[in-house]
Amino acid sequence: MATSPSLLLVLVATLVVALFSPAVVLASGREQRTRIRVYVHEQFSGPNATVGSVSPSPLGANSTFGEVGVVDDVLRAGPDPSSPEVGRYQGLFAGADLADANYFSAITLVFTAGEHYGSTLSIQGKYGFPGDEVLERAVVGGTGGFRLARGFSLLQVVSTPPEAAVFQLDLVVFTPRPRRD
Repeated sequence: MATSPSLLLVLVATLVVALFSPAVVLASGREQRTRIRVYVHEQFSGPNATVGSVSPSPLGANSTFGEVGVVDDVLRAGPDPSSPEVGRYQGLFAGADLADANYFSAITLVFTAGEHYGSTLSIQGKYGFPGDEVLERAVVGGTGGFRLARGFSLLQVVSTPPEAAVFQLDLVVFTPRPRRD
């Protein structure tokens, strides 16, 4: 009995997907998973503001579409403002939704202290606070100990004292295990 080329292609594709799925790669020991929890401390106004709009929406004050902003927040080990600083939460956001107040964000976590000192992680995706209770975005890369990183991040509000906010940022990051030659 002859096998059709399309059936053979489906079988080969299924085998490739099964062999290279994230669970198989992780279980094989070729990847390691790292869980990180840090807190983003954001200051809205005043001389120490860490977030700001660079360009307003071209559609006027009632729209966020086309608005561009920047952020350079402090990353801390805990939610308390006196907890140790471990890095910076730096990036851009742009209003990218004509109907709602949704933004596209591109963020780099720059680790300046602690276990991940000298490494970075890059996060990107939709940013829709305050409508989203937990904001999920993709980890799309990194440097140093996070070279070739992938994964996801979950951001949620911890507190909103006047003129500021604290967010809990949980990350699940997959990276290749270092080769032992």
